[in-house]
Amino acid sequence: MMQAVAVAVVDDGISYDSHGRMHYHPDFHFNHGAPFTEEELEYLCKFYEVDTARSLSFALGRTERTLRTKVDHLKKAGMYQVYIDRWNAQYALDSCIGDKK
Repeated sequence: MMQAVAVAVVDDGISYDSHGRMHYHPDFHFNHGAPFTEEELEYLCKFYEVDTARSLSFALGRTERTLRTKVDHLKKAGMYQVYIDRWNAQYALDSCIGDKK
């Protein structure tokens, strides 16, 4: 027995590339074109292999393609692990400070 499935198509102005990545949209990519901060680079590198590219895209306000390209450049420059280590060092420092309170 076949069941009919209703599909609603909403024209919300959001478009995707052939890989399913969202194209630039000003409502979601609020940091588009802005330089990355050190904190953003630390966050990106720390969570890149743990979280989805889409989730990181929403968190950082940049397209998935931009994030993937940035990570590729950081890895080639040998900075990827440096930013992970900085994040970990900051987290360790924050937890030590929290223990003293």
